[in-house]
Amino acid sequence: MESPFVIVDLDRTPAYETEAGDRDRVVVGVAAEPRDAVGGFDVLLTGVPEPPGPWVGCADPHATARQLGHLVESRTAASVALVQVLRMGGGLSIPDRLILESLAYSTLQGGADFRAWLAAAPRRTPRHAETPVRLDRDGPRLSITLDRPRVRNAFDAATRDALCEALQVAVADASISRVDLYGNGPAFCSGGDLAEFGTSRDAARAHLVRVHRSPGALLHRCAPRVTAYLHGACVGAGIELAAFAGRVVAAPDTVIRLPEIGMGLIPGAGGTASIPVRVGRERTAYLALSGAELSVTEALRWGLVDEIGDLDDTATTPRQALRH
Repeated sequence: MESPFVIVDLDRTPAYETEAGDRDRVVVGVAAEPRDAVGGFDVLLTGVPEPPGPWVGCADPHATARQLGHLVESRTAASVALVQVLRMGGGLSIPDRLILESLAYSTLQGGADFRAWLAAAPRRTPRHAETPVRLDRDGPRLSITLDRPRVRNAFDAATRDALCEALQVAVADASISRVDLYGNGPAFCSGGDLAEFGTSRDAARAHLVRVHRSPGALLHRCAPRVTAYLHGACVGAGIELAAFAGRVVAAPDTVIRLPEIGMGLIPGAGGTASIPVRVGRERTAYLALSGAELSVTEALRWGLVDEIGDLDDTATTPRQALRH
């Protein structure tokens, strides 16, 4: 079988054009310095620090490319599905991108890589919260707070449903001019609740539920009014949903990561729709394929966050925690 990964040295082959055979491969371009008008690549790596988008700067781009290649080889189905979804998504509306992402996610849930990851993962006991999402209305301002601090606001089905209900209020009520989204406790959101992974035995039904109850779709509908306040871990769903907000403010301790490829999946909370709008599909692919942590300063340079706010350790509520 042909390798699912190809590295193109753009310093040696500057006129490389992707072909039909690359549709089911991850194509990475590498260059000593970034160049303009380079299309058709899933990831672009350069040795120049802080390069312009869509390039990703790294100390040794060839070594980084080889490392990505090993990751793709170990999680081929998820890696190829990711770049295919990102390529196709560029010509779709946000709601249609969410449907495409969900279809791919459900397909991968039935794959061997996810089943192997699930079998090896330690069993976790669900820790349900009575009120996983809190609402606070103050005139035209609506505050929505993820409130499962004991599990770093891990995103379970109950949290998803409660967040949808909260966002439906914002969508339906035109008198709400501002929506603030917070996470209570040490992290904004640590991603999908691993205690629930694999509990759904019907991937087709899960797809219908994801599309019908989509916080990402609702956030998109009211995005210009939404500010997301990030701190601590913003993993998986934690950054995928926040990226829909019209404005994203992050505390200095914010750490961003997309770990789903390592599980044999792709981002499933809307990340393939929301993050590319902010940073481009190439940088989105790099984050997801590598699973690497993105610092808040790099996230600011990329445009994934709009502002870094000072964290006030004396604050007693999420609203008080970020100072500007």
